[in-house]
Amino acid sequence: MRLIKIGTLVDGSGVLQWIPKLIENKFECFVINYWQTIGDTDFSELSQKIKDAIGESGLEVSCLSIFTNPLRDEDKIKEWEKCIDNAYLFGANIVTGFTGRLDGKSVEENIPRFKEVFTELAKRANDKGVKIAFENCYMGGNWHGGSFNIANSPLAWDMMFDAVPYDNIGLEWEPAHHLAQLRDPFKSLKKYANKIYHVHGKDANIDWDSIKEYGIDGAKWYTRDRMPGYGDTDWKKICSVLYKNGYTGTIDIEGWHDPYFNGELEFTGQVAALKYLKECRGGEFIVNP
Repeated sequence: MRLIKIGTLVDGSGVLQWIPKLIENKFECFVINYWQTIGDTDFSELSQKIKDAIGESGLEVSCLSIFTNPLRDEDKIKEWEKCIDNAYLFGANIVTGFTGRLDGKSVEENIPRFKEVFTELAKRANDKGVKIAFENCYMGGNWHGGSFNIANSPLAWDMMFDAVPYDNIGLEWEPAHHLAQLRDPFKSLKKYANKIYHVHGKDANIDWDSIKEYGIDGAKWYTRDRMPGYGDTDWKKICSVLYKNGYTGTIDIEGWHDPYFNGELEFTGQVAALKYLKECRGGEFIVNP
């Protein structure tokens, strides 16, 4: 057992600019994050530059993340393959992202395509000692239709894990997406703890007064994403459940969503969340007398 490391998400295009600030503020790890495509990134070159920038600080790369749609767009499968093939260069063994989705199709209608694409990706990852973890963001969709991601509910996870029964297929979990759908996040945390390979540090506030007055049909937004420490979730309880189930991953703050800690206050909010999460995980490591 070791303390859960706390880090943040960093856009792959600006990662080298962030590393000095992460070291200065005592972040312990970070995710290299890509939206839609990794472009012409040379992972071999980037990994060496990151190693040089990290030096002897102890900062680590948690995982590579690629948020794209491999079920709809055939060329996006290559993006996943590149991340899987090159994760080792960064000392990481987890690749995370969306499942993808055939637009407008239900979760059930997407399962055959999911099985086709991710059976091969799971095999490829397994051969390289890499785990695949799906974020549970619903991306504006629901059970019946949407785009980008079908991994948006526990029932969908069951169908996915049944379709691709590989031990290296799992979840990138966070409470905010559960709260936004009025689900108890601890139900899924406890039930799927052994399938959670990475945790996003993002929380949410639910405006119950708005729900009582306007409902949840979109007329008034009833949830706001927050930095950990400012949302409705008890992160000490999250860490306790993770410890109980032998979690070996990290918690990485997903910033850029909080309506109050943004703009000039973005990093202020992230550092506040870092300190809060370190307290929740048990504080700093102290050698026994």
